[in-house]
Amino acid sequence: MTKELETAIAAAKAAGEVARASFGRLQSVEHKGEAHLVVEADKRAEQKIKEVLGEAFPDYGILAEEGGETEGEGNARWIVDPIDGTTNYAHGVPFFVTSIALKRAGKVVLGVVHDPMRQETYAAERGNGATLNSESIRVSGTNDPAQALLGTSYPDKPEEMSVGLDLFGRFSNLGRGMRRLGSGALDLCYVAAGVLIVEEAGGEVTNYQGSKVDLEEGKQGLVASNTILHQSLVDITNQERVLQRAEIWGAEVKSVTLPAPAYAA
Repeated sequence: MTKELETAIAAAKAAGEVARASFGRLQSVEHKGEAHLVVEADKRAEQKIKEVLGEAFPDYGILAEEGGETEGEGNARWIVDPIDGTTNYAHGVPFFVTSIALKRAGKVVLGVVHDPMRQETYAAERGNGATLNSESIRVSGTNDPAQALLGTSYPDKPEEMSVGLDLFGRFSNLGRGMRRLGSGALDLCYVAAGVLIVEEAGGEVTNYQGSKVDLEEGKQGLVASNTILHQSLVDITNQERVLQRAEIWGAEVKSVTLPAPAYAA
């Protein structure tokens, strides 16, 4: 394990403890835009991450969910979401995670997603595979969509809900069932954990058209699976009607096959 990955895991766990310690307690809630919530623990968890990462790598830049971007001296930048699943967190639903990635020269080279309620830490370094609590994980060999459990995420704004509901209906007819957990990073953890970790576990992540995901594009539709099921999902998301609606928001679609023994599709 490199020092960078070790530090990212330590930072994610430290922030997770901040979030877990305040979970279930009454907190002030800010509204950042129409639908994005920010709770007190968001800011405190983010500060903890910055302290841990900054002490180990003071020259690296940081792009944080709440605090914006801090320029670094080189081409390395941390990308941080202190609590992914804030709406769940604010309402006492225990499905939320801390997410940290490191991007160097335009490419994500490591990713960590920590679930403080279940004490599960997913991690990956490019080229070195993916792990759950330091144990290797791989995607499953499920080859029939009817045997797969599917997960989806759609926006909170009512005027942008139509494409998510449309996809929900289409995928409900494809797989064994549909789930919406309320945390995009946690959804991907149950495939393998974040875009890089999905890939390092042997899975596949593309945009709605089946092309490579460009992280610089910002919001965009994602499709993630164990590769075998991928085309059957893209056949749905690549339909013209879906693509036209998806242009207005960054929908995410995940395929999660029933796992054994780890949470990896």
